[in-house]
Amino acid sequence: MQRLARSSGLFAFAAVLSVASSRPAWTADGTWNLAIGDPARKERSLPPLLDTVLDLRAGDSLTPAGLADRLKGVRLLFVGESHTEMEIHRLQLRLLQELKRAGRRVHVGLEMYPYTDQGFLDEWTAGGLSEEAFVKKSRWYKSWGYHWDYYREIFLFAKANGVPLHGVNTPREIVAAVRKKGFKDLSPEEAAHIPARIDTESAEGKKLFAANFGPEDSMHGSMTAEQLEGMYRAQCTWDATMAFNAVQALEADPDPAAIMVVLIGSGHVVYGLGAERQAKSWFGGKTATLVPVPVQDEKGKPVAVRASIADFVWGVPRPTDPVYPVLGISTREAKDPERLVIIAVEKEGVGSGAGLRTGDEIVTMDGGAVPTKEAMALRMSEKRWADAALFKVRRGEETISLTAYFRRTLDPDPKPAPSPAEGKPKP
Repeated sequence: MQRLARSSGLFAFAAVLSVASSRPAWTADGTWNLAIGDPARKERSLPPLLDTVLDLRAGDSLTPAGLADRLKGVRLLFVGESHTEMEIHRLQLRLLQELKRAGRRVHVGLEMYPYTDQGFLDEWTAGGLSEEAFVKKSRWYKSWGYHWDYYREIFLFAKANGVPLHGVNTPREIVAAVRKKGFKDLSPEEAAHIPARIDTESAEGKKLFAANFGPEDSMHGSMTAEQLEGMYRAQCTWDATMAFNAVQALEADPDPAAIMVVLIGSGHVVYGLGAERQAKSWFGGKTATLVPVPVQDEKGKPVAVRASIADFVWGVPRPTDPVYPVLGISTREAKDPERLVIIAVEKEGVGSGAGLRTGDEIVTMDGGAVPTKEAMALRMSEKRWADAALFKVRRGEETISLTAYFRRTLDPDPKPAPSPAEGKPKP
């Protein structure tokens, strides 16, 4: 398996920096097993079980239907994800199906759309747009960038079953402004896009944040204390805004048993220190968290998670290559000239193999201009493994041609996961 960029939302700051995450989704960096969160559970660790939902509060295992039953009374559910893991999106769909089957009035909160784009989502669920028209009109590849097909079945299910979809994010330039300027120096127009109260004082939240950065992190490992403080402030803003908008949409539904299922990166969910913590400022109802967790790491070794990582964990297979190829680069948009500037390159990614370097300006891809991240994402959405792409890049005073080959490599055979009997959780 090729080690490529997969974003889990584990502090993958795409919305903060306006770049694609260059960080692998499931890394053995310790964030799955920190002694933080619920005091009653934070001293215990346990292995997740494949295709099994574990209730980490009750200490027992559940089927998907059993999970829906266990969620009776929960009004606000935060579900973590790795954005390019198809297995996790199938899991999310299954959860929505089971909640609907159980008779719940279901709402879905979406990280990928800002609340200002709500009109497109309403038009989709009302049946006013075809699939192709929705993707184009809502500018999916500008808002998100990940391949539409990762989420397609969830959107089709919502449309077919009258499940309201809600954009819960805020425009990314607002989060970037918070990172750069702080709260006090925001303009009134900028401040209007975020909640009036955002909690940035959690000691455990800061500990979790810090655990994600180290020397091996090419994007953030060398940041100054001031820069990291700005990043944490932006992360809290991101969490709070998504929680606030989810609560607002839920409370507009008169059904007292309605449930809002918020689909966001796992970094916003783990240990209840992200969106769930922020939600408590405006919501007094029952909340819960669910995080899909791989039963093995990328080397095939069993994974252990802290029992306080979430209220529920759902064991999934160890990560595979993304269904759709990625370059393994991060970029930012340059205003003059209108070119994408590469700001990070994965050491073992496709882009690195092609010879792309940090600082290169991408002039064309396959002969077409790619002046924006949206334009690049649209061209990448057409690629499949075994394809190639021809790039022209500006490097210093030169314009050079480079060819990227979308090919995967194999890791050694993984070690087998422990059997359910060996991994049964203890209450």
